[in-house]
Amino acid sequence: MSAENNGRIKIGIVRESKIPVDWRVPLRPDHCKILIEKYPMVDLYIQPSDTRCFTNKEYTALGIKMKEDLGDCDILLGIKEIAEHLLIPNKKYLFFSHTAKKQPQNKKLLQAILEKKIEMVDYEGIKDESGQRLIAFGRFAGIVGAYNSLLLYGRKYKLFELKPAYKCYNYEELKSELKRLQLPPIKIVVTGSGRVGNGICEVMDFLRIVKVGKNDFLQKKFNHAVYTQLSSEDYHVNKEGKLFDKSEFHNNPENFESEFAAYTKVADVLIAGAFWHPKAPVLFTNQDMHAENFKLKLIGDVTCDFNGSIPCTIKPSTIYDPAYDYNPFSEEIEAPFSDEKNITVMAIENLPGELPRDASSYFGEMLIKNVLPELLSGNYSELIERATIARNGKLTKRYKYLEDYVKG
Repeated sequence: MSAENNGRIKIGIVRESKIPVDWRVPLRPDHCKILIEKYPMVDLYIQPSDTRCFTNKEYTALGIKMKEDLGDCDILLGIKEIAEHLLIPNKKYLFFSHTAKKQPQNKKLLQAILEKKIEMVDYEGIKDESGQRLIAFGRFAGIVGAYNSLLLYGRKYKLFELKPAYKCYNYEELKSELKRLQLPPIKIVVTGSGRVGNGICEVMDFLRIVKVGKNDFLQKKFNHAVYTQLSSEDYHVNKEGKLFDKSEFHNNPENFESEFAAYTKVADVLIAGAFWHPKAPVLFTNQDMHAENFKLKLIGDVTCDFNGSIPCTIKPSTIYDPAYDYNPFSEEIEAPFSDEKNITVMAIENLPGELPRDASSYFGEMLIKNVLPELLSGNYSELIERATIARNGKLTKRYKYLEDYVKG
């Protein structure tokens, strides 16, 4: 921290700058009050914003100070990527940079972080010693991803209409919308057993959609809607015929092949929430989609790995335009619901932003519990170090693998 602050730590919450706009915040107003009461040496400032889910007045009503120029702050907190020209040199930032996987769209952002000698702590890298993430929006990505998938299913088959999630004031209103829902006897396959996958299942369970095991899902017919939740071991097999080993799969995913194609023959809807590594096999191929027995016609890709595990996820959709159709024969994008041979894809990158008040509340609680005590302790923190991508114009040791990405 800067010596001229006489032991005080100045924290600023930046105004979100990414387009399309994101309404989330790292700390809601009462979280800010808790922070300054718990840490008397902290001065906290909020950059004014007309687009946050919590208004400026909600902050100032609790005595939180507004400040346009955050240049004298030591630590700056945001949510999404910050525009390069808005980055203040020689500061410590915490936000989701989306650079750790060498995302091409954010190469210039990391270059700017290094050029401006910013200490970059990425929320995505904040993990405990076992590799478990300690702060994330995954639960609400799953919740909104499941809701949107059902909304689009209703539209595709002209069965029902739901209010878009972003028009719901909060999660409670979204659940009141779901109460009106009546599904036909469809089969829904959910991938992922982490926060995202469990968030998807939270919606399935709220709707009392019956959960069945994978064998029953594949083999039986039902007269009501059902879903199954798959973990990595449920649809991956070792190429050498060895028993599935989770550690080996995470370390050497190229040693496995996918058996997911069996589910495409019986499932009506796929809601994908499983982490995917570029070396891992895809769930199914474009050639698989040509088969007459390929039944999937709607995919809610919560993971949004473009050109990744799901070959028809080739671009993002948006909150306001949530779906597109993929023609597996021409491999082109078409208007949503335009042809029954097409596969409808939902691939919104900022799903938690559709329930910003709830998502921000959930995130802020984890930030106060898991991150700020480490950040403000004044001591070296291995937790923070594991998430620090850059410092003093250089990549840290853990992130040296990004050198070719930055220079490329």
